Formats: sequence, C-alpha cells, structure tokens
Amino acid sequence: MTMLSVAIITLNEEHNLARTLASVSFADEIVIVDSNSTDRTVEIAESFGAKVFQQPWMGFAAQKNFAIEKCSGTWVLSLDADEELSPELQRQIRTLLPSNPPADAYFINRRNLFLNRWIKHGGYYPDPKLRLFRRSAANFEPRFAPRPVHETMVFDGESASLDYDLIHHAYPTLESYLEHMDRYSTLGAQLLVNEKKTSGPVLAFYWYIMIVPHLTFFWNYLVRLGFLDGREGLLLHLYHSAYVSWKYAKAWATTHKTGQTASSPEPNA
Repeated sequence: MTMLSVAIITLNEEHNLARTLASVSFADEIVIVDSNSTDRTVEIAESFGAKVFQQPWMGFAAQKNFAIEKCSGTWVLSLDADEELSPELQRQIRTLLPSNPPADAYFINRRNLFLNRWIKHGGYYPDPKLRLFRRSAANFEPRFAPRPVHETMVFDGESASLDYDLIHHAYPTLESYLEHMDRYSTLGAQLLVNEKKTSGPVLAFYWYIMIVPHLTFFWNYLVRLGFLDGREGLLLHLYHSAYVSWKYAKAWATTHKTGQTASSPEPNA
C-alpha cells in the first residue's frame, strides 16, 4: 500500500504550522522534528495527529535528514513550516501517488510571498524545489559533513515535475525578512570561514563588499524584471542584493579578529 509521510522541522512556528498541517491533512503520516520550541508549536502539531520528535539543532541538512529517517511512508513530502500546498497541488498529489508513478522524485514550483505579495519576477518564480520523493531515493546533502545553510537535496532515479504550486509564506513583515537575511548572512559567513574563502587580495574585498551587491540588484531588478513586482519587489531586491556584502563583511571581520587568512570567496558562495 502506498503511504505518504510529510516531514517538517520546526522551531517556534506557532504562527505558521497550523496552516501548513491543514494543507497536508490527507497524508498518512506527519513527522515533526522540533528543536525545543518554547511556544505552542508542539501543541499544534499534536492537535493534527503528528508524530513529534525532539532533536537539538544539528544544521538544516542534518535536521531534515533526521526527519526523513523517522518517516515510514513509501513517499515523503519534505516541507518547511512556513509552506503550504495549494488546493490544486493537494489534489494532484492525492491522485498521483496511488497510480504507481514512474518517477522517483518530483520538483514542485514554489510561489514565494513577500509582504503577502506573490513575487513573480526577478528569479523568484517558478523556483522549483525537489520535495516529493520515494523515501529510499533522496536525502539532503552533505549527509556526512553537514553545512549550516544552503542544503541541497540529491536523489537516485528518474525525476519529473508537478503542475501546481507550493505556497511559501516567507516574509510577512519587513522585520522578519531583515532578521532572516541577518541570520543567513551570519551562517553563510561561517561557511566562508570554514572553507577558508575569506581575506585574500584587497580588490576581492571591495569586489564582494561593493560591486557584487550593485550587480546583483541590476540583474534581478532590471534585467530579470523584478520591478514588475511593485514596491514589494523594490524592497526585496534592494535588501537581497546586500546579502553577499553582509556575508563577506562578517566573514572578513571574523578572520580579521582571529588573524586567519585565506583565498577570496567564490562568486556564488
């Protein structure tokens, strides 16, 4: 019998989790791996009949792999706590899985919302993510040397794409977006330090601090038509373009303080 398990990791997600779980209520099993939330996250999860496991934070890839390992279904749908399945996507998955589909993994387009507006341009849509897969076919990499951020799913077998959207309630407020970028730039900076991709030539420092953010904004906001998403698009691309600058500045500050030296970072690090 085909079974669908939903795997979600959480930390203080009381404002998002009920919406997410309501959209996957048709699943045979819901697995929540929580990192000691202090709000109502666990209570909400249990009210939907989810299996809840407590696991101190190990990093995104390791935490998500732990959740997948706790699943018992033939298929696994990996979600973030601020995502939900559109009604059309729910119907497609419910129809697809009992039909013994030929693919082993499915990409799903993600509809990213910023300040409650669907961002359709600037590289933010369709934003395909591999989220639905046979349990034995996929995991998040790197599996044995976990990174703190930028986890990637890898799989064996054939892949295909679903037709409908996963809705990502990413940043309902400007404050939440700026907090997210600050946190992720700190994690990204730690990656640069760990991989010894900091310091280096003075020109590289100015390139990543000053030039790359401007080029990023020009490419996404103008060339990729981000301006068509109104004021929300302007704010999103303006602050997103600063991410590389923040990340490299934090990495440089860390190594400068400790006296470490290394080569300059890769452009897409």
